[in-house]
Amino acid sequence: MDKGLILNPREDFDIDCYVDADFAGLWNVEEHTNPESVRSRAGYAICICGCPIIWKSQLMRPIAASTMEAEYNALALSMRDVLPLQELFKTIGHAVGIGKEFCTQFSTTIHEDNQGAQKLACMEPGHHTPRSKSFWVRSHWFWQYLKPTRTKVVYIKTNLQKADILTKGLTKDKFL
Repeated sequence: MDKGLILNPREDFDIDCYVDADFAGLWNVEEHTNPESVRSRAGYAICICGCPIIWKSQLMRPIAASTMEAEYNALALSMRDVLPLQELFKTIGHAVGIGKEFCTQFSTTIHEDNQGAQKLACMEPGHHTPRSKSFWVRSHWFWQYLKPTRTKVVYIKTNLQKADILTKGLTKDKFL
């Protein structure tokens, strides 16, 4: 049986981050009186040249009030690794003499399968929706980094979301 992870590196140096959340994923699994049962799980995988280099799965605090909030909190968590990685790339580029050309050619794409979270991340700074106001300040710190860099947040269909495996158990056919 030939099963496993097959890595096919690309020639570009682009950063791709696949981020997902499982809203209150332990509900009906854990005891309802246990606060952990309503916490959401965040997961993300960061790839360079198409190969994963950083991945994480974490039970989130605080408790999210909606799927969009859980997804958005996971997006904010992933940016804590994406942004320093971008700076590391730039530093290495300058150190080995690649310079400005390298820094302007690579881009970063965050793949988000929740359209509400994706749209919120792409709003102009200072704007929010009535539902997002409660967590805007806590989670939207990374806005300032999106426009000046070549970083964008794009929608990805759930069945293509590579971070799905980090947030919930998958059926056998989807796992294989």
